[in-house]
Amino acid sequence: MRDAAAPAILRTKRPPDEILAIAALAALLVAAPLAIYPFLLAQALCMALFACAFNLLVGYGGLLSFGHALFFGWASYFAAHMAKGFGWPPELAIAAATLCAGALGLVAGALSIRRQGIYFSMITLALAQLGYFVALQVPFTHGEDGIQGVPRGKLFGLINLGDDFTLYYVVLAIFLFGLFGVYRIVHSPFGAVLKAIRENEPRAISLGYRTERYKLAAFVLSATLAGLAGATKAIVAQSATLTDAHWTMSGEVILMTLVGGMGTITGPVLGAFVIVAMQTYFSAMGQWVTVIQGAIFVLCVLAFRRGVVGEIAARFKISL
Repeated sequence: MRDAAAPAILRTKRPPDEILAIAALAALLVAAPLAIYPFLLAQALCMALFACAFNLLVGYGGLLSFGHALFFGWASYFAAHMAKGFGWPPELAIAAATLCAGALGLVAGALSIRRQGIYFSMITLALAQLGYFVALQVPFTHGEDGIQGVPRGKLFGLINLGDDFTLYYVVLAIFLFGLFGVYRIVHSPFGAVLKAIRENEPRAISLGYRTERYKLAAFVLSATLAGLAGATKAIVAQSATLTDAHWTMSGEVILMTLVGGMGTITGPVLGAFVIVAMQTYFSAMGQWVTVIQGAIFVLCVLAFRRGVVGEIAARFKISL
């Protein structure tokens, strides 16, 4: 995928600030159930993993997808159907649904990366909407009712996920696995090339890199992690609905990433927790929650263009 001129791009380093930030985040999340309802935290972690998956594509690859709900939603449906319809244990349902999302990402990515900019974004949106209408029609998704009453079961036949505290720490382990995966990808030679493509694709091409292959690989990895988030969410919430596959879910993950900080490791996590907290604690306000989210988006664009974590990192010249 590269020639002898390429190693100049491959020099990459792992800032200690990021390692400390991830360690501090992990410690905070371990203690969080002592103060906050663990079921709510588990749902927030699923959305945080979804935001991290999206950030891998847009923050480090420079590819703005409007259709990531396709992978999140369909992985949720697959996991719910396998757990309830086939009686699979949660680990197999999640793993199989994640692989299905990766395969779906391969197909969608192969179609969409042929174009750039807004054309790429609109193709991903069109594919996501196609997936949404398929989910509305096929029998196993149960249309507008969705798949309800998904059993959580026992992880590996031993760990009872019916207990909210146990469930939370299992979801936390899955989230940390995904976050560490993103960190490793970003600070690998592959990640260095991906960032070079984001900054100047013609230059990367001139160095001998087949950029379409890198972009497709990034798309598939992002879709797979988004599928992991969606599959885990189906087990946590014990349901899979059309909301998971709707275009508004793609909009929410964009908002989470922008609020927290695009192109940062921990920023999307903060953004996800902020948006989930707003949706939960302001739910009595009805449609005004959407208005508040829009106001926050405008505020971030005008005053915090790098996002909350991005602005902090830029001000103190650290990596978060």
